[in-house]
Parts: sequence; structure tokens; C-alpha cells
Amino acid sequence: MPAVPAPGPPHSPLPLAGAGGAGPLIAGRYAIDPARPLPEAGGGLAAFAVIDHAGGEAALMAVQVPERAAARPLVLAGLPDAEGILRPLAHGPGDAGKWFVICPAPPGRPLWPVARPWTEAEIFALLLRPVAAALEVLGGRGVTHRAIRPDNLFRAAAAAAPVVLGCAWAAPPAMHQPAAFEAPGVAMCLAAGRGEGSAADDVYALGVTALALALGRMPWAGLADDELIRRKLEHGSFAALAGEARLPPGLAELLRAMLAEDPAQRPSVALLLDPDQARGRRAAVRPVRKAQRALLIGALQIWDIRSLAYALARDRAALRLLQDGRADHWLRRALDDGVLASRLEELARRRLADHASDDAAADALLLLRAIAVLDPLAPLCWQGVAVWPDGIGAALAVHGEANERLAALVVAEAPVAFAAMRGEAEPNPAARAAARAQRALLQRRGWSGGAARLCYALNPLLPCRSALVGGVPVARLADVLPALDMLAAGQPRGVTLDGELVAFIAARQEHGMDGVLSEPASPLAALRILAGLQTALRAGRLPALAAALAAAVEPAVPPWHSRARQAAKQRAAAEASATGDLAALLAVLDDAAARRDDTAGLRQAAAAASRIDAALAALDQGAPARSAAARALGQEIAGALALAALAASGVAALLQ
Repeated sequence: MPAVPAPGPPHSPLPLAGAGGAGPLIAGRYAIDPARPLPEAGGGLAAFAVIDHAGGEAALMAVQVPERAAARPLVLAGLPDAEGILRPLAHGPGDAGKWFVICPAPPGRPLWPVARPWTEAEIFALLLRPVAAALEVLGGRGVTHRAIRPDNLFRAAAAAAPVVLGCAWAAPPAMHQPAAFEAPGVAMCLAAGRGEGSAADDVYALGVTALALALGRMPWAGLADDELIRRKLEHGSFAALAGEARLPPGLAELLRAMLAEDPAQRPSVALLLDPDQARGRRAAVRPVRKAQRALLIGALQIWDIRSLAYALARDRAALRLLQDGRADHWLRRALDDGVLASRLEELARRRLADHASDDAAADALLLLRAIAVLDPLAPLCWQGVAVWPDGIGAALAVHGEANERLAALVVAEAPVAFAAMRGEAEPNPAARAAARAQRALLQRRGWSGGAARLCYALNPLLPCRSALVGGVPVARLADVLPALDMLAAGQPRGVTLDGELVAFIAARQEHGMDGVLSEPASPLAALRILAGLQTALRAGRLPALAAALAAAVEPAVPPWHSRARQAAKQRAAAEASATGDLAALLAVLDDAAARRDDTAGLRQAAAAASRIDAALAALDQGAPARSAAARALGQEIAGALALAALAASGVAALLQ
């Protein structure tokens, strides 16, 4: 494989124009060429050729992350350059908010369809050994591949070219694996909820791939997933997939071991590196134990224990089998398994003694425990959905139709009960703490909690899915403010926050903003959140966003009582908006001290007005008395004046 460049940073917070390729540059160097699709290179995912602006000569491709899903963070953290692995180099946004993972392009076409069956020597030399070497490298980094299937394995045109693992980094583990390529306990899960798994899961998928290549066909083609899973449970994976096909004895024994139902019985990756040891591998596979008579669930006939567990997981109505004792009666009479029957009876008695207020959750816990008792290889099953605990986050992101049941699973801390039933008498304290933390996030009140907050917390690379930033890639906290500022420039009165965006900020923030994020939704709360974010991130000026927030907040805050203060605040808000300083804008619009002064001034003015009104009222109340006194005084004055006039006239007469 040609040398590939070293990984760069995931992406720039502000996309750059990619000269020579459409859309932004990823990691500052990779431009996607939408005019050159690579239809077979992505293993079923959309893939495009890439132009490396750093001058690299290796052929590269960009694999598109599926809608609603997120790339795999454990893998994208960095893998070594090794033969047989299309290692991820970078990841980031392309056009219209779509997310891509950059990795080397495959060296040739996928293995499927095949022109002829492969020989035993070809399978060992060109498939098992090189893939095992690649898996060993991945295992050294603590990651799995989980996408081994014929259409995601590639070979160069040269006759002796070894197989190369296709890209498995752009989607949740095993999300696109057909049911045939996963063990029943994985295949029955929600597609995105299968979890990281282990090397044994990759060995199983590699065994199915080797079987298909050895036969030159897939005998199981055309079977529905449910039917194929039931056949595997009833007959064992190798018998269900190979049927009556004839294979070389050494290869058949190895494939039988690789497809063992119990992961612990499958050969290790290291064993597959040695063809001689691998050929001598003998499978210690127990035949499926059949009942003397079938247990009927509607029209379905159950002949073995694991099929009973699967029926309970698929059909919630099968709960009646536990409640009325038919399941334990069948185990005791038809399978002569009194131990399992007694354990089911004990679970049913525990449920009857449990006077839970939530009967649905109590019934779901009963089914979860019963399935785990019957089939220790089964996943966590809850109200008709199945997931592995480490796949809950991806399932929440992808399978919106199951979110209500997944949320109920988290609230009930079902992963803890699941771990206990699988033989962990005291589940890992870290797992118990994680379950409680997930429940707390889900039940947190306000617009920073709920399913959206939990979904972002469990999917660290999931871009924000708020309609407010639709079409603009927002995958990191640093992307939020530039995206909102850009959107505000085009729609200045249409930018605020919604629950999805606040949940994204809450899940990504590391700056102690929980108090602000827990406030009830309002325009002023949105300004507080974004102002705190600008300060914490030391973001630059955001004039368009500031103007949009001012337009949204000003009508929502009470008017100032002082006209002079109102005019001054409007001028200050306009100045803060022009500078793009959200903290300054918040200080203007949410000025508690000024509000107190304004209120105190109003009270003082009201008190003065009250005093004036009282004085006027008092004057109004004393008017009649003052009028009577005035009249009496007038009469006295008039009498005195009359007497004075009379005296004056008498004196005048005497003088004459």
C-alpha cells in the first residue's frame, strides 16, 4: 500500500474554501471532489475522491457519515500506519453540513461478487492471514473493525495481492453488517446499537466471509433477518449458513470454530496468523439441545432454550409465558432442566412481590432478567428492542423510533440489572456510576436535559442537529458562535436558541455553565448562555449575532420607567451590538442595579405624587368651612365699616 500522510486535526472551526475541490477543506488540506464519486469504495457508504492540498501522492477518499449517525471516536483518535488498514486521517464537514472521514482509497475492487470459489490456499494466504494481521494491529490500540464483509474487503489486481480491510470508521460499529455476518446475539440488536464488541466478533464476521468465498455464493441470500437468526439459534451458525455445502475438512473445522456461538470458543486472531495451526483447529462446539416437544407461542414453535429467549425478546406478549408458568413448566418437562425452571419461577415470584408504581418498567425488568438467564449470550433486551450497553448512545442518535423505549431503559438503569444477571454479582462501580449519570442527564429539568442532552453526551462526535444551524456544520463548542453569527447575518431576527442547540452546548461545555443552562427557556436566558460561551471561549466579535439577540431580548424585557434611562439603555445596547460583545450587551439589558435604581426612582416619584395628591385632597375637604368663616368675617368687617361711616357723618354734623 502506498504511504499515506500523517493524520491532521479533525477540522477547522470555520471551513475554508477548497481551491481545486468543492466545499471546505477538511483539516486544512483535504478537499472533497464531488464530481468523482467512488461507488464501491465505501463499503455501502457514499465515497468520493479527495484532493490533498498538502501535496500527498497517495490516492485518498472521503467516506460520508450516515445521516443522524456519528463517526467512531475511539478509532478516529489515531491508528498506526499499517498494512491492510485504510486508517482514518482526518474527519470534518463537507457541503451542506455532511460529515466525512478521510482515509486512503482501496487498492482495488471489493471481493464481492466473485468470479469463482476461492481455494483453501487462497483463503488462508490472501484472506485469513492478512486480515488477522490487521486485526492484531487494531487490537493493540484497543479497537475493533466491526465491518468485515465481502463488499468491504478489497484487493489489488495482482494475483497474489492480500486483502485490505475497508473503512469502518464513518458509522457506528457493525451498523451496516448484514445479519449473516454477526452472531445472533448481535444481529438481533438495533443496527446502531451493537456496540464496539471484541476481536471475537471480527473473527466471526471473517469466518462468514471465508465461507462465502469458499462456496462462491451466499446460501443464505434471500432469507429475512429474523428467519436467519432463528435458524442460527436452532441449528448453530455454521450449520445454518453452510447447509449441505461440502468444504475441505481442515477449512470446514476452522470455520466451524470461527462461527462458534460462544465468543470464548472462537480462535484468537493470533492463531489465524499461522496457517498450519489454524488448519489443525478443532471446534469444541456443543450441539443445540432440543426439547422433546415444542413450546407454542402463537404459530411459532420453540424447540430450544436460546430460541425461547429470542421469542421473549421479540414479542412482549410472550411475557404471559413467564406469568402463567408455561415457560418454566416446559423447561422442566420437555427439556428436563429444573435449574433454569426454578430460576424463572423465582424471577416471576419477585415480580409479583414487587408492588412497583410503574408496571411497564417492572415487566420489562422481568423480561430482561429472564432472557439473560435463558441465554447468557443475548444482548440487553427491553420492551421489544435489543442493544448492547455501549451501543445505547449510537442507538439514541440513529433510531428515533425507539427513543421512548431507550429512554425508559436508561431511567430504569437497566444496564446495571443486565450486568448483574450476566454473572456480575456486583457490577463494575464505573458502570453503575455511568448508568446513574445517564439517568440524571435524561431526567434533568429545563432545556439542557432530556434525551437530546443524553444523546450528545454519549456521542462526542455527533454534530448538532438543531434546525437553527441546519446546513452549517457544528460539531464542536467552538463552532456554535461563528455558525450563529453567520446565520444572523442573513436572518437578523430569526436567530435564538432551541432545546437541541442548548443540549449540544450543555454536553460539550467544560466551563461551569450548568447554572445558566438550567434556566427556563427565554430570550434573555439565550443571551446569558451565549454571552457566557463567548467569554469562556474568548471568541471574537459577533456583531450580527449581537444585533439579532438584542432584537429578540429587548421586547421581552420590561421597559424602563425613566425615559432618560430608557433612551440611554437603547443607545448602550446599540453600541454593544455594534462591537459584537455579548457580555456587554447582557450587562445593558440585564442590569439588575439599574433596574433597582429605576424602581426606586419610580417609588420616590410615586411617593411625591401621593403627597401632592393628599395636600390637594385636604384643601378640597376644608373648602366649606373656609367659605363660612369668610362670610362671617365679611359681615363683621361690613358692620364695622358701617359704624365708622355713621360716626364720621355725626362728627361732620357737629362741626358744621
